[in-house]
Amino acid sequence: MDRTHLKIWYDPEGDYLEVTFEQRPGFFRETSSDQVMEKVDESGRLLGFSVLRVSALKEHPLEVAL
Repeated sequence: MDRTHLKIWYDPEGDYLEVTFEQRPGFFRETSSDQVMEKVDESGRLLGFSVLRVSALKEHPLEVAL
């Protein structure tokens, strides 16, 4: 069975979470949420995402389509 490996990084000082599915060149672009950016490659393939103000999620869950 193939497994997906994630890289998960949290910066408590910046209140920032980043999750990467694939370690490849790409760039971040906006989503429908001002808290979430998606990382994509040149073809638009999703490589990961980042979440700003993670501590604000204590109040209610965040939902966004990637």
